[in-house]
Amino acid sequence: MKTRTLVTRRLYFGVEAMTLRAATARVLSRVVGLPPERARVSRRALRQDFELDTVIGGALVDEFVAEGLLQPDANAKDDFWLTERFVEFASARVVEPLARARAKQLLAKACELAAQTNAEWTRNALEISAIAPFGAYMSRDSLLAELPIGIVVRSRAPSRRARWGSIHSRGDSATELRTAFRELSSFIRVYMVNDLVRVPRPFSVAYQQP
Repeated sequence: MKTRTLVTRRLYFGVEAMTLRAATARVLSRVVGLPPERARVSRRALRQDFELDTVIGGALVDEFVAEGLLQPDANAKDDFWLTERFVEFASARVVEPLARARAKQLLAKACELAAQTNAEWTRNALEISAIAPFGAYMSRDSLLAELPIGIVVRSRAPSRRARWGSIHSRGDSATELRTAFRELSSFIRVYMVNDLVRVPRPFSVAYQQP
């Protein structure tokens, strides 16, 4: 199960981040220790744990089903199984949003890392031709929930590869690059493509391979 990050001052399914985590954790506590065939919760229990009335609570439950957090029990109309995605929200970490000034600093570090990997990671089969932030970064918001960056890669030219020793496979090379960029910050979301036109628009080119 992946670690999910929620950001304060942002609503998820119409619920504030801390409230959502606390409520989903209460729901999860109802099934902890139960055998799999009994690990389900009722619509009423869900409304109670989210402290919502029948109408609003019912609408939230329906949204959870539509978004894959709950799976209806085919044998009981108002009972639900908790999915892995629901558990992710119950155990999520909650952080303050990313200030735009900090986002710019992280983007600069990403560009530096791209130049470094191109120059020094000669056993990596890929090199980075461009770094292009998109999504939330292209808005005018001063506080961001994440920093999505498109990483455009291409095969490393033979002249830029290590002369001795084995070259990593393309799959291992891509994983190595993704890991390095994600380690810059938990706010960074890596979107790796092989052509700049595949980066979601609008985007801005922050780095290009000389």
